[in-house]
Amino acid sequence: MKTPAPRVRAVLFGPTAPLGHVQSGIDKQPVAGPHPVDPLGLRGDEQGDTRAHGGIDKAVHVYPWSHYAWWRERDPQQPLFERPGAFGENLSVEGLDESDVCLGDEWRIGTVRLVLTQGRQPCYRLNLRFGVPDMAAQVQQSLRTGWYFRVLEPGMLAAGDVPELLRRPHPEYSVARVMALIRDRVVDRDALRPLLELPLTPSWRKLFTQRLQRGQAEDWSRRLDGS
Repeated sequence: MKTPAPRVRAVLFGPTAPLGHVQSGIDKQPVAGPHPVDPLGLRGDEQGDTRAHGGIDKAVHVYPWSHYAWWRERDPQQPLFERPGAFGENLSVEGLDESDVCLGDEWRIGTVRLVLTQGRQPCYRLNLRFGVPDMAAQVQQSLRTGWYFRVLEPGMLAAGDVPELLRRPHPEYSVARVMALIRDRVVDRDALRPLLELPLTPSWRKLFTQRLQRGQAEDWSRRLDGS
């Protein structure tokens, strides 16, 4: 089956609302027409926990629409898989996935210029969202995580926009490759040292630095199941 040309299927945003015992902005809804994007993301979009979500380095969350077919096969009764927004994404994209994009990529989408900062490390809010106690772990294990953009130049985004790759300084470090290093608890120094030469977000620089220093992977329990 031929991969479709890259395009934005939907632009989504939303306010926070109760989700189990927390507040969350994961329930994103599609926007009709072009929508303004500022340095902190889509105007009007909200996050329930700004310590872990949102901010300059996680201004725009992207999730591939092609993953939805895989998720529907695993759980055909889940209504959230019928439309974009199930994973709290701001952009639902066709024709791109984690193997097609790299850390440090610069893209123009609509009139917005963006740089890819990191893949998404899923948290327990996905468990609450889907009513599945290990949904965050499933997302991490599958490497179907999506990724984040920082906004370099604000502008407007709309469904149908065609992503244009402007620059790829680190073609050897796809999001899929780096997320696999995290998932597989890699602590090999030869594998991790080159990562510290990349333009990492502060949280990822800390993660890989601590793996090198300690020789062991971090504890995921709080992130994945809220414990």
